[in-house]
Order: sequence, then C-alpha cells, then structure tokens
Amino acid sequence: MIQLLKRIFGTGSKTDFKALVQHGAQIVDVRTKEEYQSGHIQGSVNLPLNNIGNQLNKLKKEKAVITCCASGMRSAAARNILKSRGFTEVYNGGGWRNLQNKLN
Repeated sequence: MIQLLKRIFGTGSKTDFKALVQHGAQIVDVRTKEEYQSGHIQGSVNLPLNNIGNQLNKLKKEKAVITCCASGMRSAAARNILKSRGFTEVYNGGGWRNLQNKLN
C-alpha cells in the first residue's frame, strides 16, 4: 500500500534531489505567491498550482522538474499536470522545507 501511495504521489526516499539539482533540475514551488514570499528555496520558480497550466512556457521540458509546496499534496497534483503535458522527468519534492533540508 505504501509503495502504491509513493507511486501515485511521486515521492520516495530513493530520489536523490540534491543530485538532480546539481544536474540542472528545475524546482517549481506551486504554493500561492504570498506563501512563496514568506519563504522558499533559493533558485526555485513560483508557479502557483491554480495557474501552472498557463505558465508551462517558463519551464524547459528537457530538464528534470521537482515540484514542492507546503505539505506535498499540491506538488503531487502539479507533478501529474506536468506529466500529462509532456514533461517526462518530474518528481514530487513534497514540502518545501523538507526538500530544502535534503538539498543542504
């Protein structure tokens, strides 16, 4: 059951987020603008979930994408949207603070 949930939400402890970023992965924070302004991962791009479909031109399809939000729910939804729009390498980074810790 846990493996199924990890597959659905695109999470898992085996993903080396630090290595992905070192190889040029894009970090997309899908929280609201206000949430993003209160704190975010340096170098991340803020594409709120409710607008992400209209802002895909800000991302490069040939590069890996790591989505993040406050807890991991919106970033899972964003991952699914990106996958449905032709992005092939998309990872749910979960909550931005937890992801930030994994990157340090």
